[in-house]
Amino acid sequence: MTEPTGASPLLDARGVKKHFGAVIALRDASLTLKKGEIVALMGANGAGKSTFVKILTGALRPDGGTIRIRGRETKARTPAEAQRAGLMPVYQEPSLIPDLDVAANLRLCNTPVEPFRHWVDQLGIKGLRLDDMIGQLPLATLRILDLARALAIEPEVLMLDEMTAALPTDLVERVLQVVRAQADAGQSVIYISHRFTEISELCDRATVLRDGATVGDLPIEEGVEERIVELMLGAALGAGRGAGTDVTSVAPEGPPRVKVRNLAAGTKLSDVSLDLHRGEVLGVVALEGQGQDELFEALAGVRRPSSGSIEIDGKAMSFHHPDDAIAAGLTFVPGDRGDALLMQRSVRENIALPLVARIGKWGAIPMKDEARRVTDAIERLQIDTRAQGEVQRLSGGNQQKVTIGRWIATGVETLLLFDPTRGIDVRTKRQIYELVRKLASEGASVLFYTSELGEVPMACDRAVVIFNGRVVDVIEAADADEPTLLRAAYGLSAEEELPA
Repeated sequence: MTEPTGASPLLDARGVKKHFGAVIALRDASLTLKKGEIVALMGANGAGKSTFVKILTGALRPDGGTIRIRGRETKARTPAEAQRAGLMPVYQEPSLIPDLDVAANLRLCNTPVEPFRHWVDQLGIKGLRLDDMIGQLPLATLRILDLARALAIEPEVLMLDEMTAALPTDLVERVLQVVRAQADAGQSVIYISHRFTEISELCDRATVLRDGATVGDLPIEEGVEERIVELMLGAALGAGRGAGTDVTSVAPEGPPRVKVRNLAAGTKLSDVSLDLHRGEVLGVVALEGQGQDELFEALAGVRRPSSGSIEIDGKAMSFHHPDDAIAAGLTFVPGDRGDALLMQRSVRENIALPLVARIGKWGAIPMKDEARRVTDAIERLQIDTRAQGEVQRLSGGNQQKVTIGRWIATGVETLLLFDPTRGIDVRTKRQIYELVRKLASEGASVLFYTSELGEVPMACDRAVVIFNGRVVDVIEAADADEPTLLRAAYGLSAEEELPA
């Protein structure tokens, strides 16, 4: 519960600056936070939100400005120092070591086991074992484990960077309930999210960054969303075409490009059948752990199916390696950008990677042709190339554009997009929706899993809904409102009630 307006700030950051070579990440970032308050930190991709949080939590050192905690200036030089001062982050990407089990990860950061177990249970993850290997757990589970680990040390200030972006709807509600309860108990929260419904439901105020500077601090009240968007985008507001597109969706004709029948893989995908046509964007909707990960991995050649069949243009296929799927025209953009990118290499090198991989099989690609393809992909996706040295210095949205851009440069037949808009801003989402529709209009086929149900009618022609590893419904985009999709995702008929 928020303290009276006159209460002194628990955290007071003023004029924080940070640059990476020629790239200015923060030029004048400020934020205040009182005890028991939840403040949304908002801004378009590249505005500096994640950099700001990393400075506050000791992962990066500022180049200027002041940070005060309980009135005393602090200069946390490491995350451990920030943690001792009462600040604990949950970053956008999991901070867990994949080659170690859960218990070893807890020991590394001195996390008490019993409180951790308590929060894992409260947050809705069942059956977790301390000897489970981190690298074998799904992304959504890793995000919950990161949050449980943070809550277990009882920080005064919890910083959540796109906490719900990789989570299905059922786990999102668990997280929101826990965050509300923590604030009511006096804990303060900095909450980064691009989901306005969560901001309006959860937060007391919104601090808005644009181009590395704080440009507004607004109370959350009715109608504030439009003002926040104006502050976030500034002169760029209205530069995009909106959530829709000028590409007209038409019903698919002819035989399917991809035909999947009774596909089973791993322990969660048991019996999925679907048809994906040329010129179609087919959505996939599912709650956490219903088999969607295994479906995409099987189609991408990452995982061997245990039964069922995959046909490409009428020809039965058996993928033993991702190269087999790529050769068949199936290209995969995973949900975790870190799995797809060479973070310490440049934008151009990352986009050109599939072109380079072709050299041994088809001969050298002329340098002029490669440069043209890469440049076309960068321009088409409007990728920010100021940080040419390393992709890791790009915002999350621009990193996602790079993962898609490499297949644009190569030529797209069938694109497998797994939660491509996770953790990116409104304008970048619109660009990806438009790109997906444009690719379909040019004859490509797109399989599009999203954890945000509202994206389905914006980007897709139809959606298949998976529950318990099976397709339980196929819904036309015009009928794919959130209540309909959510009921189907829970395996419910229209007459049944959603679980409390």
